[in-house]
Amino acid sequence: MKNSDAIIDCLTANGIGTVFGIPGKQTLPLNESISERDDIDFVMARHETNVSHQAWGYAESSGEMAATVVIPGPGDMNAMNGLKNALNDCTPLLHIAVETEPEIRGGDGIHETPPDTYDNVVKENVTVETPQSTVAELERAISIAQTAPKGPVRVGIPKNFVPMEIEPAAAGDIEVPEPWDAPEPEVREASELLAAADEPMIVAGGGVRAADASEELLAVAESLEAPVATTYKGKATFPEDHPLFAGMLCGGTSTELKRCLEGSDVLVGVGTDFDAVWTKHWSYEFPEELVHVTMNPSDIGTGYEPSVGIVADAARTLAAVDAELADLSVTGGDGEARAREVREAEAERLAELRDVSEAPLTTVSAVTAIRDALPRESVVTADAGGSRIWTLMSFPTYEPRAYVNPGSWASMGLSIPAAVGAAVANPDRPVAAVIGEGGLLMCVEELHTIAAESLDVVVFVFNNDDYAIISEEAERSYGLGEGAYGWPESPLDCRDIAKGMGLDTARAETPAEIVDATEAALEGGPTLIEIPTDPYEPQAGTFMTQ
Repeated sequence: MKNSDAIIDCLTANGIGTVFGIPGKQTLPLNESISERDDIDFVMARHETNVSHQAWGYAESSGEMAATVVIPGPGDMNAMNGLKNALNDCTPLLHIAVETEPEIRGGDGIHETPPDTYDNVVKENVTVETPQSTVAELERAISIAQTAPKGPVRVGIPKNFVPMEIEPAAAGDIEVPEPWDAPEPEVREASELLAAADEPMIVAGGGVRAADASEELLAVAESLEAPVATTYKGKATFPEDHPLFAGMLCGGTSTELKRCLEGSDVLVGVGTDFDAVWTKHWSYEFPEELVHVTMNPSDIGTGYEPSVGIVADAARTLAAVDAELADLSVTGGDGEARAREVREAEAERLAELRDVSEAPLTTVSAVTAIRDALPRESVVTADAGGSRIWTLMSFPTYEPRAYVNPGSWASMGLSIPAAVGAAVANPDRPVAAVIGEGGLLMCVEELHTIAAESLDVVVFVFNNDDYAIISEEAERSYGLGEGAYGWPESPLDCRDIAKGMGLDTARAETPAEIVDATEAALEGGPTLIEIPTDPYEPQAGTFMTQ
């Protein structure tokens, strides 16, 4: 059989029904094989950088894995940005790179890059050495990608192997190892610490999402009556309308949330690596009794020394802790009151920004209106940049996987390709992308993908004609003057750009107009809504700590 057919058979047999990519001469045999069947779809991007972001958004919003296909060299290297993002976020995807032929390798063939170029941006980098081994290597890659802690796996397949008539090597059924159970002695020790705590607190990270552990997290929080704060990647793992929700740990962590965190007597970090971003270079003074649950052994002891370290699956560990708590006398603290104190203080801080009702709006005011207009079950993809922190803090989420945003890699220009992936993965749910005009310019071509694929995505663009988060820092710390990196003399009309790409458009200058435009967009097709925002609004990192 043709190797290209065997490759696609392997994907579909293992539950991969979507491939994101840009066709090239080297990949056309795969596209031919995809075109001959109806159990797999090829979504054509407009830039390779966005291909891996699309697969990331697909997986983050659904919990399922997609594949990517790119040409050698430029295509592969453009996709590296999204691969590194997926690696940091522990997001599984299968990246198929059509490689230079073995006999030409090292001779500067077209698009050639050494295969080991990609070693540090993926969980594992596999180079197929013989045509017959292609399927077996793909199956091994899929298993690695789905084995916790999950991540992207690159498979380099020489381009002359792809169209060959071969008899693929037989491979056994893929076995994805079950996540590790937590060791009983450590579970018991952690549970006893928590049961005796007067003011316990929980920090939930992306590992809770990866393990689909939101129900277990909620159960432990309620058993302890412990406030829950979520990290960048933990957002949406705990419902933000729950009385125990305490807030977001991010670049805009409020003074009040910091005080609540540092005032706890036993702190549980579950599914988080305590990275340097949300901990602000490990500047928080955590309590002496720290329980750390993670799937990555090297996370234990990085930044903080736990009193109990557990390398295990978040769902299984939380379930085991909850079972132990049922047999213990739980002291508990008034967690609802502690969480409410933080929320009310933050609401008071944000009131002046939220109450702005005339153009230019603050991001907080705009995001609040968007939340009012979107259905509760909507999937929202958020970008990096200045709007990221305000969106984290001002857009409440209620359901697991309903919010997609980058973790510590924090690349700009990914929310629109992520929305493409999310819309493909969730055709029955509303999908929206939130982005600044600076981020839009880094992925603007994917507006055309949204239109060409007829994806019902609403794109909200906060337009302040400025890299405002950089300009604010340049003025505050370096005296470069207000709006140092803005372009007010060359303003963007994002609607004209989107119209040229085939989207419907609207401009909304007030919260009421945002609500009306959003409701209309949800009834129509792909739409971009441009919202003028204030380039001189405060940035969350300084405003929330004043």
